[in-house]
Amino acid sequence: MFSYSKPLFYPVQVEARDPVFAQILLEHYGGKDSEYSAATQYLNHRSNMSNRYLRDLLGMIAAEEMGHMEMIAVAINKLGGPPLSFVDSQGIPWNICYVDQTLDPIGMLQADVEAEVRARILYNHHFTMTNDPWLKKMIHFLGCREDVHKLLFKKAQILIRKGAPPEQFNELIIDYKMSLKNN
Repeated sequence: MFSYSKPLFYPVQVEARDPVFAQILLEHYGGKDSEYSAATQYLNHRSNMSNRYLRDLLGMIAAEEMGHMEMIAVAINKLGGPPLSFVDSQGIPWNICYVDQTLDPIGMLQADVEAEVRARILYNHHFTMTNDPWLKKMIHFLGCREDVHKLLFKKAQILIRKGAPPEQFNELIIDYKMSLKNN
């Protein structure tokens, strides 16, 4: 299901070293609302989702979140940050409690929407904390991708609530793939 591709989703450049901002970016690497938390949650939800199209969607978005995590790692390294480990900016280790354990499909998707909202808020906050134009572009890109994921999860909830046939969920896969081409 998963494959590794060397190119990043978006090029990562920095204007100058900034170890302080690198430390802040650890929130996106190993914090509560990190890319790692999102990817882990979506993979878990994927394993518990009966609709094959939603399983595929969750798998694709989880893989993308891992790609975002890689971008954050590259940025932290270029900024001269600390060695990467699964901790937040305060050094608090990542915890499995950050991953939603809901088993109801609508509940899982709602938890996924909420994860995307929290990640977007965090990106918006960190966007204001740097003057580096390259990092601002990267953070903007990542925030926009969170919005795409949120909208897809909301559409999936609507389809479930209206009792749509499983094949209608394939539109979500098409929408996801089109969103990648529009970046």
